[in-house]
Amino acid sequence: MSKDVILVVEDEPELAELYSGWLSEEYPVRVAHDGPEALEEFDDEVEVVLLDRELPGMNGRAVLSMLRDRGADCQVAMVTAVEPEMNVVEMGFDAYVTKPVREAELFELVDHLLHRRIYDENVRRLFSAISKQIALENQYSEEELADNQQYQYLLAEVETLREETAELADRFDDENFRTALSSLQ
Repeated sequence: MSKDVILVVEDEPELAELYSGWLSEEYPVRVAHDGPEALEEFDDEVEVVLLDRELPGMNGRAVLSMLRDRGADCQVAMVTAVEPEMNVVEMGFDAYVTKPVREAELFELVDHLLHRRIYDENVRRLFSAISKQIALENQYSEEELADNQQYQYLLAEVETLREETAELADRFDDENFRTALSSLQ
């Protein structure tokens, strides 16, 4: 079983149980039935939140906003019966899925979001390494850098991270998303 915790936030008990039952075959799953309970159940172990928009006590948009205000470093998918409207542009989710959702679709969504977390972390490490490379190249001559072991290690790290990032991008199955990712490289 994976260590990636999934938080299912769904006010319909039968649906929450169904999603939880499916996902618990591969992931540790927590369930919340309203907004305040979602915020209580959330902690640093949660990697993916499957969040309904219409919840008692506090709607999904408010829960999402509070998670992001807390600095929550997780992937959030809105899984809802509410068709997307223009206000989704302002919301900080990572995916939007309209119910009903089949088991295979739910697993694909979670797998995609977890993979994207890995990709995001890899991109962050790549940009950090490139920033170091640029800083050093602006400070030192080519001759000084050519003889420096730390700089040579950094160049090798940048190349490895570029290759890993490209490989990770190739594993995304959505052609449009893969195209968008490749434009970042």
